[in-house]
Amino acid sequence: MTQDNGGAVEHGVSDLIGACPPLSSERVFAGHIWDVVRESFEFPHNDEPLTRDFIDHPGAVSMVVLDDEQRILLQRQYRHPVGMRLWEIPAGLMDVDGEPPVEAAARELAEEADLVAESWHVLADLFNSPGSSTEAQRVFIARGLSPVPEHERHERTGEEADLETAWVPLEEAVAAVMNGRIHNPSAVVGILAAHTAAATGFAALRDAHAAWDEHPRLRP
Repeated sequence: MTQDNGGAVEHGVSDLIGACPPLSSERVFAGHIWDVVRESFEFPHNDEPLTRDFIDHPGAVSMVVLDDEQRILLQRQYRHPVGMRLWEIPAGLMDVDGEPPVEAAARELAEEADLVAESWHVLADLFNSPGSSTEAQRVFIARGLSPVPEHERHERTGEEADLETAWVPLEEAVAAVMNGRIHNPSAVVGILAAHTAAATGFAALRDAHAAWDEHPRLRP
């Protein structure tokens, strides 16, 4: 296997960390959840510095919730920017300082789905829109489910107060992705990754606490 530049890939295809140091950085918009930053940086083979605006995002976690019957939990939620109600997997922001990603996922699962999972593993990592946002997302798989006690359940507000819930066979969820009926990126990635993992009996899953140096805010 070779890269486009002719260099050998010793350990297979892998993304590389290596940011161009910014010459300038300005926060041009401060939002409720995320900000917009403008940075200029030097780039090889370019005579002039490049300037890019991007969303500075805290990152997110999501989870494929799989029951003993190989059904996946899907939730349909209204998303105003695209004007649609999307079938998604439970997810949430990494907006608690110092909270490990798997603990953020467990918190979100309890808040959004009233569930606790005994088994957690990393399923996939992704950048939602790397050309315009720092948002990194880790997709977990959660199994060994039990309900949150009634008196401990989170009161959902806003769009989450109107969530629709369905338990869908994994194969049916895969078909919905392939037929263009599911569009949420973490749901698409999570469903297809879970289907691939299931084919090997979930033997190659990463530990729930696996390093995540690719997340811009978690790099050493």
